[in-house]
Amino acid sequence: MTRDADKKRAQIQMFCMDDMVPKDHLLRMIDSAIDWSFIYDLVEDKYCADNGRPSMDPVMLIKIPFIQYLYGIRSMRQTIKEIQVNVAYRWFLGLDMFDPVPHFSTFGKNYTRRFKDTDLFEQIFSRILDECYKANVIDPREVFVDATHVKARANGHKLELKKSQQEALFYEEQLKQEINEDRATHGKKALKDDDDDGDPPSSGGSGDSEREIKVSTTDPESGWFHKGEHKQVFAYSIETACDKNGWILGYTVSPGNLHNSRTFKGLYEKIKDIGIKTLIADAGYKTPAIAKMLIDDGITPLFPYKRPMTKQGFFFKRDYVYDEYYDCYICPNDQVLAYSTTNRDGYREYKSRSYICCKCPYLKQCTESRDHVKLVTRHIWEPYIEMCEDIRHTLGMYELYGKRKETIERIFGTAKENHGFRYTQMYGNARMRMKAGLTFACMNLKKLAKMKYRNGQLGPFLRFFIAVMMNFTEPMMIQAKNELAF
Repeated sequence: MTRDADKKRAQIQMFCMDDMVPKDHLLRMIDSAIDWSFIYDLVEDKYCADNGRPSMDPVMLIKIPFIQYLYGIRSMRQTIKEIQVNVAYRWFLGLDMFDPVPHFSTFGKNYTRRFKDTDLFEQIFSRILDECYKANVIDPREVFVDATHVKARANGHKLELKKSQQEALFYEEQLKQEINEDRATHGKKALKDDDDDGDPPSSGGSGDSEREIKVSTTDPESGWFHKGEHKQVFAYSIETACDKNGWILGYTVSPGNLHNSRTFKGLYEKIKDIGIKTLIADAGYKTPAIAKMLIDDGITPLFPYKRPMTKQGFFFKRDYVYDEYYDCYICPNDQVLAYSTTNRDGYREYKSRSYICCKCPYLKQCTESRDHVKLVTRHIWEPYIEMCEDIRHTLGMYELYGKRKETIERIFGTAKENHGFRYTQMYGNARMRMKAGLTFACMNLKKLAKMKYRNGQLGPFLRFFIAVMMNFTEPMMIQAKNELAF
């Protein structure tokens, strides 16, 4: 039985740092997959060329939080402790075994003094995404969009109630114009900015309505998040887009109390020019405005079936048939619901006649109103939703929507399980954008680095030979070469 476990602790040896890192180590793959010198160009204007003390290498400064998010280390303080004892981390940062490791506050101070209020980390994400495009691994024709919530560093009990002016919707001006056109078509006066036109204000309110919200005293830029049986917390909403192969194409950061349909425009502006053919999203994005925007831009929207919110025991809205020629609805008792008005939310209102409905045998299944008048609404952009329903029933769309769990949902699961994306230790929207940018950048780069390493090990000739032996058709061979060749 050997008993010499401790005898080499004080032994002096000579070694090379490069030999201490395995050839198949993840950090070695990442370091060879991209040229990190692009960071110098991004931060050059943040440093003085002829004054002050020599600074820390900017590449090493960015690589430190990159290590933190890559391995899901919970804090910068813990990251520095890991760097002190991990040879691979030191090699990746360009430190030898005797170089002092920077203090854990170094990155935070540099962020506050140099990188705050800049788009540096979004540029880093974009640069790594460009490398993925150059490698021909991204297919932007089918894009999946969804949002996840990241818990903010805010105590749920430290809050105050404030009156908040709800932001205007991105389509409000266009909607207002089309509402007035629709009202003019039906012989109605145009809506004014105030409510003195005789029409009562709608309950939904697409304008700047005031509401009372919960605001954190710790992190006021976060939002109160509550959905179903989820725990009520202050959080940030991270809206993300990816392709069918799981490459992250873009992201936005918003307070957790904003609905996906309100924040979608910001993400869409970033990705709409990449060549999208079909955009797949969940029911939260199934609104007339989003459907219209996508279809008008030549993009096919794929939304799921949305269960109606009808009270139990009452007729569904689909039981009332819309007659496009006469612009009216027909109820289950074959009675007409005629056009009444177009409200401020863009919904046409169709009402029944009380003297007929009061004698109807289906009255209890139709309405509970005191005057026995049934009201059915139809958005002026409802034809776009109907087009989405037709798309949903197209051959192959059901299987395509099912890929959400393999793409965008898997990205969120991986980010939270492996990269510390369940919560943030930092305050403010700006720092949350930095965390999201670096996290998604490291996920893309990790995937790219592993693909390059595997393809480098296999060799281009052997890959082509395998494609031939598997009896690939010519188009499949071309696609295989494009996806595998670097």
